[in-house]
Amino acid sequence: MKKNKVQKTNAIRRLETSDIAYQVYEFPWSEDHLGADAVFEQLNVARNQIYKTLVIVGDKTGVIVACIPGTSELDLKALAKVSGNKKVELLPLTELEKTTGYVRGGCSPIGMKKSFPTFISTQAQTLEQIIVSAGKRGMQIEVNPNELRKLIKAEFASIEANQY
Repeated sequence: MKKNKVQKTNAIRRLETSDIAYQVYEFPWSEDHLGADAVFEQLNVARNQIYKTLVIVGDKTGVIVACIPGTSELDLKALAKVSGNKKVELLPLTELEKTTGYVRGGCSPIGMKKSFPTFISTQAQTLEQIIVSAGKRGMQIEVNPNELRKLIKAEFASIEANQY
């Protein structure tokens, strides 16, 4: 009997070459349901484990990446301060793939075209594992947040606003 082979994304290749343990989750997706809530509906995991990757542009530093719980909103002022910017705003969606190599709903903090300053919510430090995009819609990877931070040379920071 043949085992279903997981398609390797840049994120998965980086984890493997760095010898970091991970688990892959695959699920059906649709254009209408690409956010953290859709991931939660498909996976049988704690909601606070699911992290979304947001790509931001700072007025001084350029592109920045933020990983926050899917239950939170990004605090743009806090991110600006911690990243050394006066002002930050979301990267226009039309520039996402060109900038990162990933599409909306499949943007991973791991394996982007270039390394960008990355900030992970301090909430991740309280968890054994977090779930981030594997770099493809309908595919997520579970990884230890400290291992993730080291791999992508990220910083933990308080960058999330309200939880919903």
